[in-house]
Amino acid sequence: SPCSSLFNLRASTMKLNISFPANGTQKTFEFEDENSVRPFYEKRISAEVPADTLGDDWKGYVLRISGGNDKQGFPMRQGVLTNKRVKLLMSKGSSGYRPRRTGERKKKSARGCIVDANMSVIACVIVQKGEKEIAGLTDTTRPRRLGPKRANNIRKLFNLTKEDDVRKFVIRRKIEKEGKKSYTKAPRIQRLITPERLQRKRSELAAKRANRKHQQEMAAEYSQMLAKLQKERAAARAALHQKRRVSSRKSESKA
Repeated sequence: SPCSSLFNLRASTMKLNISFPANGTQKTFEFEDENSVRPFYEKRISAEVPADTLGDDWKGYVLRISGGNDKQGFPMRQGVLTNKRVKLLMSKGSSGYRPRRTGERKKKSARGCIVDANMSVIACVIVQKGEKEIAGLTDTTRPRRLGPKRANNIRKLFNLTKEDDVRKFVIRRKIEKEGKKSYTKAPRIQRLITPERLQRKRSELAAKRANRKHQQEMAAEYSQMLAKLQKERAAARAALHQKRRVSSRKSESKA
């Protein structure tokens, strides 16, 4: 029947969401022929697969599997060595789970890290480029909207030394709005070493040294006081012992 044929067609199609990090692009491709995606079956996440079966344009390309979803939308999970769906006890920090309360744990369904025919979409990354260009993926470049924010990353990008002023090299982006004056935006540089930061660090170290010296003086004063107290107690015990000996001698002489 037409309905069953449509269902079979949907069941046989698989999408590959392929990204090319060198150009910052990604594109989703749909493949109806199962033979073209069969080399991806029984492969785990992080496995590298030649893409020659996807078509003539893909000759020489090598893709790395980075994830995927099954037909019900459950994501693949690295480390779960099965091609089925399992229930895992997830807590804070687990991917695919957001706790609503402190210390909350919950059993959630996730798919194993092995690809099979029940996958709806597979996420892949190009690790080796082939001879031909792929339209919309390798022939276009999408520049990064934002530049680096951390001071060391800015130095690495522009090959700067520690003596160079990082603030002069931060990437600014221009904001233009209709009917308003254009202006530029720049990120607030993180881990920037300024004279104020050096002064604050010196003051913190000086406060630590002063605190340590004060603690040592207090400990020395306490040890002296403790030694004096122990000496006084020992003298008092000796005086009491001498007094008892004298009184015992007097009692013996009277007897």
